[in-house]
Amino acid sequence: MKHTQDDAGDLLSTLRLLYPTSSTSRLRKMLTQGRVLVNDTVVHRAKHAVEKGDEIEVLQRQRAEERTPPPQAEPTVDLDVLFEDAALLVVNKPHQLLSVATDRLEVDTLHGRCVDYLRWTDEKAWCYIVHRLDKATSGIMVMAKSKQAKNNLQEQFAERAVHRTYRARVEGRPEPPSGTIRSWLLEDKHLNIKAVNKNHPQGKEAISHYHVLESNDETSLVEVSIETGRRHQIRMAMQHLGTPVVGDERHGAETNPHQRIMLHASSLEFLHPDTDDPVRFEASSPRGF
Repeated sequence: MKHTQDDAGDLLSTLRLLYPTSSTSRLRKMLTQGRVLVNDTVVHRAKHAVEKGDEIEVLQRQRAEERTPPPQAEPTVDLDVLFEDAALLVVNKPHQLLSVATDRLEVDTLHGRCVDYLRWTDEKAWCYIVHRLDKATSGIMVMAKSKQAKNNLQEQFAERAVHRTYRARVEGRPEPPSGTIRSWLLEDKHLNIKAVNKNHPQGKEAISHYHVLESNDETSLVEVSIETGRRHQIRMAMQHLGTPVVGDERHGAETNPHQRIMLHASSLEFLHPDTDDPVRFEASSPRGF
């Protein structure tokens, strides 16, 4: 198939338009197999920028196998790597990507991309999930490259020794402009979250500290640090204040100008599992925050 690009964008988006019934993993496989050419050059990167007028060709599998792909200096996995060493892989998760597969066995997850990235240089490489972000939340996550590092980091999370900071764009202005929301949350069998009395036998404590960074007539930018890591914790806290996170219709938001829930994990600070030295990582906020 040949296609002339109508406007600027990225290669994966164009492939989605050309093959609307194909899954993202199948489209990525086209790239890794060397079947996609831009202006007669094989391109492997999903985020490769394409311009208006570019000629894009998708080869049949047999023709692609006849071509010798050029040597690649870096993995073609769509992954924003912030830091990597022998123990850690720190990445910036995009919104609408699951941290790890659920019972539905989703193919494209952040964990899967991290494993693919590591196996570019070592086919036996693996990484372990230490913590998670909701699918709708973007931002910083750390993976452990060994069980020892995983256990060390999870112990730090359990002891509330990890400093986690988020940015949220919320509707209105929280009052007071800074404070602490302490609540008890319950997740039912349908994955709905609700606040319950602290004496509820299944309620889990959630502690969120917040302060307003800036406001306009419609929204506020809020920084939130959490002591606990409950599902939807910050979204519930902002709903409690009467200022739901922009785009979070499930918890009362009435606006969604960016077609996403405006919640981003902006920084993560902990003790390095190998050295015990404090380390801090940051992920810049996406557009719109």
